[in-house]
Amino acid sequence: RFLTHCNTGALATGGDGTALAVVRAAHRSGALARVYCTETRPWLQGARLTAWELGREGIERCLLVDSAAAGLLLAGEVDLVILGADRVTLNGDVANKVGTLALALAARAAGVPFYVAIPLSTLDRRTATGASIRIEERGADEVRMLAGVQIAQPETPVYNPVFDVTPADLVTAFVTDAGVLRPPYGDWPG
Repeated sequence: RFLTHCNTGALATGGDGTALAVVRAAHRSGALARVYCTETRPWLQGARLTAWELGREGIERCLLVDSAAAGLLLAGEVDLVILGADRVTLNGDVANKVGTLALALAARAAGVPFYVAIPLSTLDRRTATGASIRIEERGADEVRMLAGVQIAQPETPVYNPVFDVTPADLVTAFVTDAGVLRPPYGDWPG
């Protein structure tokens, strides 16, 4: 039973994707019972893209709100978390869709392995740690509105980061095009 966050399939990366490539391989081998995919607010990539890709391939899936993932992990319903990354620093810190850090912390608390699937081209060899990564913030109306409907007062202040940074010590291993890499992450191949 896998849990994934955001979209890491063919629609996002081409081919079989990154984390969804691992999901597909587990499905083909008969080692996959179900994939839990978060809705991934505010753009809903998990709901709109990941759930669709999984369903198209006949992979059993269950969509959940982002904030339900920690409870699912602590209830013992997830065997591993696997997701992609937008950027990985030399020490193994992971910049990815906001909510990734919360999943990593919940996985650690639940004793569930936390894997990141990336091509080595995602590695930023010029950045030592995630502390140097500037996090983009998106417009407030992405949170104050849903499907064009105002759900919060227009003057309500909003914090809407696109990404967060997960420290390397929360990552069990990286699944890469050069194989599985485990800590310490200082000596990257390629």
